[in-house]
Amino acid sequence: MTLAVRAATCDDWQGIWPIIQEVAAAQETFAMDAAPDESAMRSAWMSVPPGRVVVAVDDGGHAVGTANMYPNRPNQGAHVASGSLMVAAEHRGRGVGRVLVRDMIAWAHAEGFRDIQFNAVVVSNAAAVRLYQSEGFRIVGAAPGAFIRPVRGPVDLLIMWRDLPCFGKRVAWTSQESC
Repeated sequence: MTLAVRAATCDDWQGIWPIIQEVAAAQETFAMDAAPDESAMRSAWMSVPPGRVVVAVDDGGHAVGTANMYPNRPNQGAHVASGSLMVAAEHRGRGVGRVLVRDMIAWAHAEGFRDIQFNAVVVSNAAAVRLYQSEGFRIVGAAPGAFIRPVRGPVDLLIMWRDLPCFGKRVAWTSQESC
């Protein structure tokens, strides 16, 4: 399978939405409603500049993963990037997550962010933790029992960090309309 990652358009939502629904329903990796409202989720996921949303597509142009990325915090925290990544279950273990992580790192570097911080990586999501560590992220903290899985109960949320070379460009936090 050949993968391409590209900026998502409003038309890509029809491929992104089923991935989000699947991840939400599992209740194992994201702190979100198991059956999120589509309109609210679309507004939340489809980041606006200075953020970015991408979609990973297979040979047939079908969405197999997605990521959104943005300044972690406004103002004094806008030099640190953050984001969220989701991969369709049937495509996990095939390099989709790695392609999305590398795209995010390249974007954050090009935009002049100093670092990337993932605020809440569920410790039991071992594949994601291993992936992020293999791409230069390190665990800098944990919130004990901060994520409650519906069947297996509470587990830690990890804070993961990756340094980036900085070229002095500071990203401004602005609010714009999304699609």
